[in-house]
This record gives sequence, structure tokens and C-alpha cells, in this order.
Amino acid sequence: MLNLLKTRTVRSNITDMEQLPVQIFVVLLVVGLMLVGAEVFVPGGILGVIGGIALFGAIISAFTVFGPSGGGYVTIAIVFLIGFVIFLWARFFPETSIGKRMTVSQDLSTAKGTETGLSELVGEEGVAVSDLRPAGFARINGRRVDVITQGGMISNGNKIKVILVEGNRVIVSKLER
Repeated sequence: MLNLLKTRTVRSNITDMEQLPVQIFVVLLVVGLMLVGAEVFVPGGILGVIGGIALFGAIISAFTVFGPSGGGYVTIAIVFLIGFVIFLWARFFPETSIGKRMTVSQDLSTAKGTETGLSELVGEEGVAVSDLRPAGFARINGRRVDVITQGGMISNGNKIKVILVEGNRVIVSKLER
């Protein structure tokens, strides 16, 4: 009876050791796919690179577990799986609630890079509606405008005068009372 238990324990340990490369393959494959998928949400490329390394490790371990022909099939399967997942992501992700929040949903071909009518403000007076340190907001001719001082700080409520406009940059100075 004792010998039977020892035999089962030894066989169980051998089976566990034989399954270790398979377990390593599965862990590397799953972790690699998850990290590559997480790259969509975390910019920078680090997760994608680590995921790619894990997938490369899964391919190497596949050659160990399944032999040369099985490793080749697994390599082809991983490449097709990544391609299929990218296709599904490109096709369906933009329509999900997360995808809608992460992508631009309107046509920006008619968007303007500069605000119109700012050059008309040169010489106009207004009031700082926020502290200008040196940038902030002012109300000029009833219009809220993003402005910048010549370097000094102007407190909220002080009168200002537009001295120069360069593109979207409206430069103001403090009016002495």
C-alpha cells in the first residue's frame, strides 16, 4: 500500500514537471496578449514591447513543448491571432462607449487653428477676469479672451489694454488708474 502511494506521488510529480513548459507557454501567451491589448489604453509603448517579448517567449516555449512543426504552427497562429485581434479592434472598438470617448467623433476638416477677429482688439481696453500670472482670461468688448501679459502679474479685476496680437496670442498691459 505504501509503495502504491509513493508510485502515485512520483508519477504525479513527473506529470507536473512535464506540464511545466505547457504552463509557461500558456502564461506567456495570455500575458503577452493582455499586455498588447492594454497598450491601447496606456500610451507610451512600454506595455506593447513587454507584451511582444512575452509573445516571443511563448513562441520559443512552443517549439520546446510542441516540437519544430508544432512551434511553427503556433507561430503562424499567434501572428494570425494578433492580426485578427487588430482587425476586430479597428472594426468594433470605436463604436464602444470607451472607444467613443477616446476617438474624435466629428469632422475637423473645417476647424480653424486660430481664432478670428483677434487683431481687431489691438488698442482696446478690458478687465482681467482671472489673475494673469502672466497668462489668464480678460473680458474685452464683452468677449472672454485668453491673454498673456508682458511678464508681470495683473490681479483679477484690474483694467488692461491690448498692446499686440500675434496669431492667437493676445498680449496685454495693465492700465494705471
